[in-house]
Order: sequence, then structure tokens, then C-alpha cells
Amino acid sequence: MDLYELPEIKKPMLRSPKLLRFLKKKIFWFIVLIILLSSAFGFLAGTISSSFSYFQIKDYLSRFNVSLPGTQTIIEKEYIPQTTQEEMIIRVVESNNPAVVSIVATKEVPIYEEYYYNPFGDILIPQYRQNGTEKQEVSGGTGFIVSEDGMILTNKHVVLDEDAEYTVFTNEGKSHPAKVLARDPFQDLAIVKIDREQTLNKNGELVSESFPQVKLGDSDSLQMGQTVVAIGNALGEFRNTVSVGVVSGLGRTITASGGGMVETIEDVIQTDAAINKGNSGGPLLNLKEEVIGINTAMVEDAQSISFSIPINKAKRDIKQIKETGEISYAYLGVRYILVNEKVKEENNLTVDYGALISKGENEEPAVLPGSAAEKAGLKEGDIILDFNGEKITTDTSLTKLIQKYDPFDKVVLKILRNGEEEIISVTLDEKSE
Repeated sequence: MDLYELPEIKKPMLRSPKLLRFLKKKIFWFIVLIILLSSAFGFLAGTISSSFSYFQIKDYLSRFNVSLPGTQTIIEKEYIPQTTQEEMIIRVVESNNPAVVSIVATKEVPIYEEYYYNPFGDILIPQYRQNGTEKQEVSGGTGFIVSEDGMILTNKHVVLDEDAEYTVFTNEGKSHPAKVLARDPFQDLAIVKIDREQTLNKNGELVSESFPQVKLGDSDSLQMGQTVVAIGNALGEFRNTVSVGVVSGLGRTITASGGGMVETIEDVIQTDAAINKGNSGGPLLNLKEEVIGINTAMVEDAQSISFSIPINKAKRDIKQIKETGEISYAYLGVRYILVNEKVKEENNLTVDYGALISKGENEEPAVLPGSAAEKAGLKEGDIILDFNGEKITTDTSLTKLIQKYDPFDKVVLKILRNGEEEIISVTLDEKSE
């Protein structure tokens, strides 16, 4: 056999035709099964992938208030917050910080020097004498801009010293000399003014720049537990410090002292937001970025108990300054004690409500000379029961009722004198700073 010739290989023969048919059927159905399984897994994977992409796209478009074609927008009946509380607080601070300012009072104060006096020849006694004066910072507080032309609302005790000069520092660090426009005669409120800077525009004309201003809210709609944000010049050193808390009380009456004054303030907001010295006059804000109070006092011996004057009381002052240039109130001219069960027992009274006309703690007259009360014939010991048809109680004081009226309004008083009820007509006076 030639070396390059291959031997002939004979094909093996299947001895059984039935076995061959059986194997062919098995192979066919095996291939069909593989095709079906592949199709099922492919369809499932495609469905999951397309669903995931669909919801991704729908979520993305929903952020821009855009709906996919063929879909229906469902409006929830219950409000769903769009941002977290933290984001809301940050937004409140960012939008109001530019309008919150620091107010610094400076004054010429005497300079004293020490010297020694020798009255006995061998004993030196230290003495002090004035050696001129120098201008020093004597106090500081906070305020916030309420008009684009530079009107600022603050506390009266922040700008109480009439001999001091006041400077306003903005959050940017710019300083402006400030003028006190008015001090509220009854509330711890005052309004100061700074002037706008003038710059040249593109046409070479002088234009006045507008100041950033806060937005005023409605303090009558406050609720206990509502989140509030305070901003102020803490300790007169840390400008625009932020603290957060809640409304922890409403309708409080406090007696506050500071800056050389003592004042009873009614209907104030209590909050646990940290209010430190220097925060006086700063804004108390809600999460809608609105001012709802003016921070005014804190309780030194307590933890996180501070008070703010409702902004609705300040709106009256702002309006009067814009219209008349001064703040004025209707005025009756009496000193009084609100009657309750204790006062009734101590004074042997027949009623447990009303305003008992009485002298002050230092024997100041009960009825002020020349006042509307004196002209109407009111006397010490009278109890004013009703003021123009409204009952006087510990919750509805005489002062609160008077503030509803304007100077020179005529009102009717029901009084109790010597056990007998009388009706007296009064024309209210005007009281300004």
C-alpha cells in the first residue's frame, strides 16, 4: 500500500431504526425548549429594564412639572412638603440675612485719671479726676429693614439714650449713620432710618440704591409648637447669629427691664429659640420667610424662655411713621390694677373683674392731671367694668382695649363707684413720644 493512501474507513451502521427516530424526536423538543426559555428570559429582562427607565424618566420630568404622554397626574388631597425642614430654615436665613442689621450706640464718656492726695504729710490717698472725654461704644442691638428706603424696626430700649449717636452695620459690613424717627410710647418698639447710597448709572445719572427688606407676616395666625427662626447680633459681638426653636407660648404678659427702662408688655410671643443680649430688636421668622415677631426680652434665670412682640403691633407704628411721621396712641390717663379673685378679697370688692383705679407704687397719682380721665370725672377707687361695651378682664386689659381706638375717639365707660354702677362718656386724648 502506498504511503500516501489512507485506508478506507467503513461507516458504522445503526442496527435499530426505531432508536434513531427516538433520538431525533428528543433533540427536536430539546431545541424547542431552549428557544422558549430564551424568549421568556429575554422578555422578562426587557420588561424590567424598560420599567426602570420609565420610572427614572417620569421621576426626572416630575421635578419640572412635566408628565409623560398618556399618563395622568394625580393630585394628592393631603399636602406633601416639597423640601425638608433643614432646607426651609436655610432658605429663611438666606432670604432675610441681608435685611438684618446691627445697631451700635456711641457716646462721649468722661475719662478719669488716678492721682494721690497727701492730706497728712505721710499718707497718700488715691483720688480720681476727669481728664476730658472720648467717644466709646456704650450699647448694641439688632434691627431689620422694613422699607427699601432704609426704615428699620428695632426695640425702644436699643435706642433709648437721646444723647447717644447710632450707627447701623449691615450684614455686608457697611456702616450708616442712623437717625431715630420715633420711639413707641407704650410698646418696646422704635423706628430708625438710614439713607440710601447714591451711585452713577450708565448714563451718568445719580441713582439711589434700594435696601433689601424683610417680608412681614401675620402674627395673629401663630400656633403653639410652630417652628420659628431668630436672627440677631448676639452679645453685641456675633453679628447675624441664627437660632431655631418653636412658639412655646402665646398671649403672655411680662414686665421687662433694661436700657434704663421698666415696661409691662402684653400679648407677647414666648419662644424657646435662643435670644441673647444683643438680639433685642431682631426678627423672629416663620418658615414662610416672614417676620412674625420682634425679639425683645429673655428670662435670665430660666433656660430657653424668651419673648417677642407680635409683628402686627409694629405694623401700626410703621404705617403711622409713613403717614404722619410720628407714633401716637389714644390715651385715657389712669393708673389701675386688674381685678381678679385675689384683688377682690384684698380690697373687699364686690366684683372680680374690671380695672381698679389706684395710685402707683411710688404714690404717683391714680388719675393724671389734665388727662381725659380727669376731664370725665374719674376718681381713685373707681372700677372701670366695661370699655365701650367690652368687659375688662385679666385677659382683656384696659390698655389692650384702649389701643383699638384712635386719639379723640369718644367712648362710653361703665364704672362701679361706691357700690353703684354709672355710665361716663370720655373723649380720649393723644399720647406720643
